[in-house]
Amino acid sequence: MSNGSDLMHRPLEGLVVIDLTRALAGPYATMLLAGLGAQVIKVEEPKGGDLARENSPYVGRDGIQVVRRHDDDISISHLTRARGKYGVSLDLKTPEGRAVYFDLVAKADIVVENFTAGTADRLGVGYQACKAVNPRVVFASLSGFGATDHDGKAMDVIIQALSGAMYTSGEPGHPPVRIGVPMADMLAPVFTVIGILAAIEQRHKTGTGQHVDVSMLGALTSFVAIENWSAMAAAGMPARTGLTVQRLSPFGVFECADGYVAVVAVHEPLARGLFAAMGQPELGEDPRFCSRDVRVANATELEATINEWSRKLPLVEVVRALEAQNVPVAPVRHPEDALVDPRVVARQETMAVKHPLYRSSIDLRTAGIPIQFSGATTGFDDALPVAIGEHNEAIFRDLLGYDEDRIAALKAAGAI
Repeated sequence: MSNGSDLMHRPLEGLVVIDLTRALAGPYATMLLAGLGAQVIKVEEPKGGDLARENSPYVGRDGIQVVRRHDDDISISHLTRARGKYGVSLDLKTPEGRAVYFDLVAKADIVVENFTAGTADRLGVGYQACKAVNPRVVFASLSGFGATDHDGKAMDVIIQALSGAMYTSGEPGHPPVRIGVPMADMLAPVFTVIGILAAIEQRHKTGTGQHVDVSMLGALTSFVAIENWSAMAAAGMPARTGLTVQRLSPFGVFECADGYVAVVAVHEPLARGLFAAMGQPELGEDPRFCSRDVRVANATELEATINEWSRKLPLVEVVRALEAQNVPVAPVRHPEDALVDPRVVARQETMAVKHPLYRSSIDLRTAGIPIQFSGATTGFDDALPVAIGEHNEAIFRDLLGYDEDRIAALKAAGAI
């Protein structure tokens, strides 16, 4: 069901995914699979559908609005996360709905769910039930704490708090800082896709699928663990240093007269380049700053010296001076500016999305597929489940072979 020959060369073309996910983490995983070429069939409850459909803001005939005003207003969250997916409605609590689900599973390569742990099994649609229908299926569960831990629902801010990530940001003595992007919600689905693709590769050898189990807490905590916090504490190094990383000093964000810059001058040539850019090359011979270890030991004083220089100058001058010395530097940009960087736009790492019926004067830019292939492409089918069950007839007829009487009976029973 792709929309053009240019999409026929995507790496996952031919794989069928049954998407039981909702909100953000699960839909982001299946969005990645869709952009890599898989046919993703998004399953929603006939009444209500994905929670993301109710996320403000909305886009429609009146432009961008905080509150939905018209039936055809679409949540921008849904517009971005449901791209390239074919939407069907199924009530999995009914025998008729589960029968259709297992017909889909029989045709599928992959099933992805992000219910609270144990919910899929209680509904009778979990891995063991799917395996009985299709032993080749790869069944992925993305949950807060793992498929065997029934501690309850987990949201991004809860996982940021439990993982320690929230405590790594911010100034000493100040409150923890929530990472501005939903890091747990975005990181766990990336690991889920890695797990799915690894299981598909193993299926080539064994002929059978398996259960892939990823927890949001485990995914984010594994990232936090890349730093050895116990060792730093034993050495007397602070865990929280705000805008900079003092164990690598000078490394971090510094103030300018009209903004902020990120600077990396860890190694000796870079540090001396920084001092030259500051017009203070003698700092390279100062006993406090003349080697990497002493710069780290005197990081607070060094950072104050750098800020004293940079905060007096416009951002562009600071960037120009550091670039002239080949010191890595970048302005700290607003996300709106970052998303239209010509480099990420050209590589389709960010993409424009639009309402299928109404134009918007706002550039609605969202995530693309940030992977380039030498022998393949990425991109999304021209599909979007605007309404719940948007593609019921097409999927049930073309993929499952149902006739009109069978589809009508399912509607009458409330199963779809």
